[in-house]
Amino acid sequence: MNSKAILAAVIIVSVIIILISTAFTVDETEQVVVTRFNKVMRMSAEPGLHFKWPIIEKAIIYPRNLQAWDGDPGQIPTKDKTFIWVDTFARWKIVDPVLFFKTVGPKITVATNRLNEIIDPAVRNLITSNRLIDAVRNSNRELDTFEVGLEDIKKDQPSTYNVTVGRRKIDEMILEQAKSKLIQFGIELVDVKIKRIDYVEKVRESVYGRMIAERKQIAEKFRSEGQGEAQKIMGDKELDLQRITSEAYRQAQEIKGKADAEATRLYAEAFGHDPEFYTFLKTLEIYGEALNKDSSVVLSTDTELFRYLKGYTGAK
Repeated sequence: MNSKAILAAVIIVSVIIILISTAFTVDETEQVVVTRFNKVMRMSAEPGLHFKWPIIEKAIIYPRNLQAWDGDPGQIPTKDKTFIWVDTFARWKIVDPVLFFKTVGPKITVATNRLNEIIDPAVRNLITSNRLIDAVRNSNRELDTFEVGLEDIKKDQPSTYNVTVGRRKIDEMILEQAKSKLIQFGIELVDVKIKRIDYVEKVRESVYGRMIAERKQIAEKFRSEGQGEAQKIMGDKELDLQRITSEAYRQAQEIKGKADAEATRLYAEAFGHDPEFYTFLKTLEIYGEALNKDSSVVLSTDTELFRYLKGYTGAK
């Protein structure tokens, strides 16, 4: 291979390298800032093939779509002095890449520090300015879940459990407060939300203790209601038993009375035909009840009771 061929190959390779370093493409989700010695020359957001001066110019590509920011959970006190762990997230995008380059720099990862410096204080400010109930609930709407036994407890809840601001409004205020401070960096803060709220360990133990006390109160309430219901059932049982016994005794006495009356009538009717025989039988009953083998009786001779004994003795 001669020197001319080598030179031609070198020239071709150099041209290819220059063309590659000159051309760049822009995607639909990207926007480009072209700089020359760290000075902004132009900005392009049109997708397609673009060109720049090789070596002296650089194409810095920034995303146009939404970016995620996830804050570090932190311990924050509420207005009512309750310490909670708050975890937030946000969505943002670059709306002015030139301003972003001048204030933040060519690396998009640096924007995370700016977001931390602005969003975290806004979250802390709004949480400390509102009560715990406003940070966890949006309204005073009744909960969908039904907790058996807590109806009376809920009626006695103090007015401090009433929501006056609400979590959704706090999110909006955090967004409004942080959004205005990020405009100077060419950043638009689209949304901020509180992802998770949790009690710190000390407060969590206190909450668990209160929950246990409430459940014990519910259990005691059920236990006392059950005992009262059991006493009522036992009382009703005793009342029914006495009523049934009384009714049965009354019916038995009525039947017995009717039987005695019928027997008396039959006796009267039978003995009415022979009164002397009736007197004799009744006297024998008296003998059987009053006299036995060990009895000694002293009677007058003209008594009615002796009359039959005398007749029996005479017959013998």
